[in-house]
Amino acid sequence: MQNKKLYTVIIFSENTVGLLNQIAIIFTRRQLNIETLSVSPSAIEGIHKFTITTFTDADTIDKVVKQIDRRVDILKAYCNTDEDLVYQELALYKLATDQFLKLQSVEELIRKHDARVLEINEACVVLEKNGHYEETQALFCELSERIGVLQFIRSGRIAITRSRVERLSDMLKAMKERLERKHE
Repeated sequence: MQNKKLYTVIIFSENTVGLLNQIAIIFTRRQLNIETLSVSPSAIEGIHKFTITTFTDADTIDKVVKQIDRRVDILKAYCNTDEDLVYQELALYKLATDQFLKLQSVEELIRKHDARVLEINEACVVLEKNGHYEETQALFCELSERIGVLQFIRSGRIAITRSRVERLSDMLKAMKERLERKHE
């Protein structure tokens, strides 16, 4: 069996009801856990972009992407490794204000982790940190050990390819050119 690694699947589609469920079923049938999921409009008007991460091997992810790509509602699905992408996650940390203020070096901690204070009131402090998983997790671990964390949430991965335009743009342009040649 091959080594499992983290893959990022980027899917382009129109905003169709029930599509997320259909995609999730494909992962479930292959017994793959979706680690993170993010869906938003893309740079192309009317097209939505799904960003899904999962741990698996190269053969399995290729089969999953091909199966997703065959869906009628899918414009295109791509598999990416971390080297192909620029990506980030966002994390929020809720801390007790009294415990947070007891920290010896609050300012140093915030600077060290490049975090920012979103809100502070008598009951709680909310910090925000963006970065890769390891970076948001490092702040979580340090806060947990030093004062405890009341609440914590991390977003799914958001990612864009390192190429100049969306890979879908190239595909759509080629399709348009073929159609124009066909009608000439």
